[in-house]
Amino acid sequence: MNFSAEKASRKWPVGAFRRGGTAMVTAAAVLLCLGMQAGPAEAARRVPSFPWDDLFGTRPQRPHKAARRAAVPLPKPRPAEAPAAAHAPAATEPEPPAAGTQSPAAPAEAARPSETAKPADVAKPAEPAAPQLSACRQALTEEIAIAPSIPDIHGAGGCGGEDLVRLEAIVLADKRKVAVKPAAILRCKMAAAVADWVRTDIAPLAQNLGGGISNLDNFDSFECRGRNRVAGAQLSEHGRANALDVRALGLANGKSISLTDRSVPRTLRETVLHSVCARFSTVLGPGSDWYHEDHIHLDLIERRNNYRICQWNVDDPLPQVAPLLPAERPEEAPPREVAAKSDAPKADTSKADHGKSGTGKPDATKSDDATAPDRSAETKPQPTKKRRQSRRF
Repeated sequence: MNFSAEKASRKWPVGAFRRGGTAMVTAAAVLLCLGMQAGPAEAARRVPSFPWDDLFGTRPQRPHKAARRAAVPLPKPRPAEAPAAAHAPAATEPEPPAAGTQSPAAPAEAARPSETAKPADVAKPAEPAAPQLSACRQALTEEIAIAPSIPDIHGAGGCGGEDLVRLEAIVLADKRKVAVKPAAILRCKMAAAVADWVRTDIAPLAQNLGGGISNLDNFDSFECRGRNRVAGAQLSEHGRANALDVRALGLANGKSISLTDRSVPRTLRETVLHSVCARFSTVLGPGSDWYHEDHIHLDLIERRNNYRICQWNVDDPLPQVAPLLPAERPEEAPPREVAAKSDAPKADTSKADHGKSGTGKPDATKSDDATAPDRSAETKPQPTKKRRQSRRF
């Protein structure tokens, strides 16, 4: 076989590779010349690379420029007259430099202000806002009643309530105070209703009874219990701080008017009855049950269709002398005739028996001599038998 260069170029395409290599070398030379003609500043910023890196896409990634961090302003230094914090360490750390003298070459230190600042300079968490007062609490001012607010009570079984006050006194229109003895723990609405009742109805009523009203006898207010203190009964309104038991009204002259006393004038008790039944949803007094014979129960329970209960019997005064006891018999009264009448029939019957036996039939007794003693013997024991029969009863 004859192998020649000319034939080999025809059979094997070696010449194509040779011509391609020549073109690649020429392109690389041109790129190198272009790179040398670039400015010195641009060439200095460029990273030296090989000419064929751009051609084959093997150029390494250029590092990003370092981001310039802005200087973070430091907090103001703590004033000298400020009180020292209880948890602050000893003042051994140097004070941080002012913001104007900070060098721009320390961005890392400026980025950490919390490390250089004192613990006392750290912002304190905001305190929770005070709860907003209810409309009742805003209306129940010191010009109406002395009733400071107390914390909410949440007991077992639903006892307690919210918006509670301690009703200590009621302020009248003339600035006089009606003390509540002892102070009553009530809901704000119940305390406002009691204050309005005393100011509007009771104060004018008691004005002519002894100088006016001076105190209100509180028998019971808030107490976590069932109705009528019965174990297992439904929760009372006293357990919800929504009820008040009133026993008496104290007057300025020292006297006390019991609302359940029969000796108190009936008109006065009826006036109080009408006033409380118009204001409160539940009124219980004498006649309602055995638990309210010595006081009046008032509450503001909400029922369906605004249903109300008013059970208070205003009884008449008791008589001075009980009508069932007999009057004493006077000394000058004649002797009773009842005893004399009871003995007379017995004497009459005995006389009649003797008359019949002795004078009824004289001829028969005389004619029958043999039988007369026998008859008398038979008739004599009869009174004895009667006496025995009477003894048996």
